[in-house]
Amino acid sequence: MAEVLLFHHACGLTPGVREFARELERAGHTVHTPDLYEGRVFGSLAEGVAYAQEVGFGTLTERGLLAAEGLPDGLVHAGFSLGVLPAQRLAQTRAGARGALLFHACVPVAEFGGAWPRKVPVQIHGMDGDEFFTGEGDLEAARALVGSAGDAELFLYPGEGHLFADRGLPSYDERAAALLMERVLGFLDRIG
Repeated sequence: MAEVLLFHHACGLTPGVREFARELERAGHTVHTPDLYEGRVFGSLAEGVAYAQEVGFGTLTERGLLAAEGLPDGLVHAGFSLGVLPAQRLAQTRAGARGALLFHACVPVAEFGGAWPRKVPVQIHGMDGDEFFTGEGDLEAARALVGSAGDAELFLYPGEGHLFADRGLPSYDERAAALLMERVLGFLDRIG
């Protein structure tokens, strides 16, 4: 079974993120869910993004890197939206990464020092009508990563929701979230 370091999105470590982690744990995986917001949770994406901007994206990414310290090598680094920043950076730069799961976002690999590690499999999940994923360069970054990595998959789901896998938020899409979970569990079983 896999060991996963899962980073929350801009709304914080919500009940929906915690439930996602529990679902992975029920499947036999070990999941770590650090709180980059130190206990703060926001009811809307706009409030969460405002807080992230106030704290600073660099600071939040550094908090994610610190959360990985003391954890073993061989982690799958996963993140929802904002959480993709530390997850992708760790997957690209931390020795021994077993894989990466990037939900609702993707950063150009050049942001974290160049090429994607050939031996690190990755899945990227986003909605084809999500203005953040398709309109802010994430989709292009995801396609470039998939084109350059040895074992990479991009999954696009129909719809406009950004945080569609968090069952506690208005953008939750039950059908897409179930398919995402099925694919994630398959990925973890394959590499775990």
